[in-house]
Parts: sequence; C-alpha cells; structure tokens
Amino acid sequence: MTKLLHRFLQDETGATAIEYGLIVGVLSLVIVGGIGKAADAIKWLFSDNESKLVNAFAEH
Repeated sequence: MTKLLHRFLQDETGATAIEYGLIVGVLSLVIVGGIGKAADAIKWLFSDNESKLVNAFAEH
C-alpha cells in the first residue's frame, strides 16, 4: 500500500494540465474584471455632463 501511495505522489503526468487550467482560470477572471472596468469608464465618458465627448456631440 505504501508503495502505491509513494508512486501516486511521485506521478506528475497530470500536473501540466492542472497548471494550464489554473492559468486559464486566472486569466479569464482578469479579463472579465477588465471588461467590467472598461465598461464603467465608457459609460462615464458618455454620461458625465462635464465630459468632452458629451460636449463635442452636443455642439453638432
């Protein structure tokens, strides 16, 4: 039994797939968070009365 457990602990064949899965998970969280912040910034640009974009479109 200890030999089987030792062999299981030494086996690293699935480690790469798990690492890639973790990297993809973290990157997707970063992308979703970045998109949310970008959407808020764009919304602010078009809704703030002091924004230069709003004033530029209002003049025409």
